[in-house]
Amino acid sequence: MLVKLFVAAQVLVAPTPEPSSGVVDLNPPPVVPPGMDEVSTTFLSWGKWTLMVAGVLGFMICAGMMIIGRRNRSQTAVDGAAGVPWVLAGLALTTLAAGIAGVVLS
Repeated sequence: MLVKLFVAAQVLVAPTPEPSSGVVDLNPPPVVPPGMDEVSTTFLSWGKWTLMVAGVLGFMICAGMMIIGRRNRSQTAVDGAAGVPWVLAGLALTTLAAGIAGVVLS
């Protein structure tokens, strides 16, 4: 008798499972294909390195334009100074790329 009361209490307290509606999850989390984790990490590392070199080169080109355009070529200096924010914006976007893609795709 005591066992029957215990089982009945468990049935009343236990949460009822939700019925399966057969709906497929249309937004699954990303999964790395087998064997691609090392390849994708290498590819992303190469991309970051390439963009870092391009950023340093961009700053050097802007600085060179500012140096060359100092005397009697003021438009060259202005173009060099105007390029600095673009280089900074490109490097900032490179830095934030993984976070932005994660937010957009989640």
